[in-house]
Amino acid sequence: MTATRAQVRHPLDPLSGEEIARVRAVLVAAGRVGETTRFPSVLLVEPPKAEVRGYREGAVFSRRAQAVVLDVATGVASEAVVDLVVGELLSWRDLAAGEGQPAVLFEEYDRSADLVRADERWQAALRRRGIEDFSLAFVAPLSPGFFDYPEEKGRRVLRALTFLRDFEEDSPWAHPVEGLLAKVDLITGEVISVDDSGNVPVPAEHGNFDAAHVGPARTTLKPIEITQPEGVSYTVDGNEVTWEGWRFRVGFNAREGLTLHRIEFDGDSVAHRVSMAEMVVPYGDPAPWRYWISYFDAGEYLLGKNANSLKLGCDCLGVIHYFDAVVADDHANAVTIPQAVCMHEEDYGILWKHTNILTGATEVRRSRRLVVSFFATIGNYDYGFFWYFYLDGTIQLEAKATGIVFCGSAEPGTTSPYAAEIAPGLMAPVHQHLFCARLDMEVAGERNTVDEVDVVGIPTGPDNPYGNAFTTTTTTLASESGAQRVADATKARTWVIRNDDNTNRLGKPRAYQLMPHTGPTLLAQPDSTVAARAAFATKHLWVTQHDEAENYPAGDYPNQHPGQSGLPTWTKADRDLENQDLVLWHVFGPTHVPRPEDWPVMPVDFSGFTLRPHGFRDRNPALDLPDGAKSCSHCPPGQCHCGH
Repeated sequence: MTATRAQVRHPLDPLSGEEIARVRAVLVAAGRVGETTRFPSVLLVEPPKAEVRGYREGAVFSRRAQAVVLDVATGVASEAVVDLVVGELLSWRDLAAGEGQPAVLFEEYDRSADLVRADERWQAALRRRGIEDFSLAFVAPLSPGFFDYPEEKGRRVLRALTFLRDFEEDSPWAHPVEGLLAKVDLITGEVISVDDSGNVPVPAEHGNFDAAHVGPARTTLKPIEITQPEGVSYTVDGNEVTWEGWRFRVGFNAREGLTLHRIEFDGDSVAHRVSMAEMVVPYGDPAPWRYWISYFDAGEYLLGKNANSLKLGCDCLGVIHYFDAVVADDHANAVTIPQAVCMHEEDYGILWKHTNILTGATEVRRSRRLVVSFFATIGNYDYGFFWYFYLDGTIQLEAKATGIVFCGSAEPGTTSPYAAEIAPGLMAPVHQHLFCARLDMEVAGERNTVDEVDVVGIPTGPDNPYGNAFTTTTTTLASESGAQRVADATKARTWVIRNDDNTNRLGKPRAYQLMPHTGPTLLAQPDSTVAARAAFATKHLWVTQHDEAENYPAGDYPNQHPGQSGLPTWTKADRDLENQDLVLWHVFGPTHVPRPEDWPVMPVDFSGFTLRPHGFRDRNPALDLPDGAKSCSHCPPGQCHCGH
């Protein structure tokens, strides 16, 4: 096990603790920091692509950081950009009305909960339910969405639901107090309203899943040992990783978490930058205490700031290399998250195989993949994002959703079209987890074009006299207005990113193919506020011409934003997409209709997509893998069938 700590050696390296401290020092010196100043985020401003492409080791490079600054006494939010090399404030601007609110501060969770607990209306609501001891009540503050309510205009707001606990370590999610909703102004400290219209008993059954409550662990599983006696096949130099033809840089920031940069395969570029840029979790229950729920876990809560510190043997198995992450806390002090990113190799079964039916000779090679991952916990849910690199040039992103489903309550035996009873009286609403990956592609060079490829049947007739023929149709996504697409599994729809300037030996453009793992887009109605705020989630694919300022699909400030920021606004320009520097925005994720097996902790729900070479290489790039059978000690020579 090894770990990498933050050292700035390259323009794309993550912010170091020293750089975060410099941001604060520059703003203090400029008179911009007082007792009521807070920092919802401090992020690296990545240098322009031209600078990165032209960088050579040892050369001087620029470093800038953007700090989002909030005065918690006045509610004024601002953006500051700091030059980290010379220690200078480059720009400062206040956010305009209607531009949205900065992400939620960690301290605001406790502040809003304390305000609600002290409110006499909230206390009366609990007493009405027979609860006199408020110390074990858990007040869950949540981003409010946007509904243009007069009492929320111009205010920084959280809504709060209430859950109970029977003891300090009890899982509160098992005991929702139905029908109780508070609304808090975080700047004035006012509890704007407390709505109490519930007469449903609080579910009594616990939802704990630790060993003390589950009971003795099974003893039937035998150990699986993962060893690499000769060490790993990858090398790490600072934040740069090389492995079996792959080369890329590992990044991390407080908003997106793990980012990957300058991805190459066998010396040729594949992508400039890839990340999980945003996600939205809209709920499908129209009840007053849930209709507004639509978490933007990156833009409102900051995935990276909520990253887990990973543990060997639990989160990752094998010989591991960890990357620590450094983020800024609410006061712009640097906080290190040890072992935030895990990297390791793992076996992945058979990569290719053939048995010659004439001679009986068998050739088989095993697959292996390099895994780079991190986990974040946002309230009740836990999300893992796993980037896989394969020996044949394939890249895959797998999102793993687990944790605890968010529930309300009802009389036991209640049925609802919007929620499933998963334990007595415990109702889990239908909802979606819609992730948006930002794929800043650079397939065999900077100038790319995207084609949509469908597999279609040909009507019976002169071109198909026997009715058996089918073929592919290709549609070039020539401009941004026509590059807002929905996946179609009935046509095996994929998107091919090609480079017309760089051809393979067959004279065809070298390309990569985006293969969606299809599921529904946003199911909320087009006239809903969440459809306006999460417009990116209404399509599986958007393609834009690259712009340094366009980084987040729902805009920079989705918290309390009225909507139409980000992708729907940018694409109105309808920019040319043929032979351009392109960014693909791919939406995917599960639509969750909960089941009893999801309680009290949910088994991982998998979703994702695949990027694979499509004429990027002239033939199978994994032909030269060693024959594992020749080193297999379990079978006679040349007769290995055990997979070793």
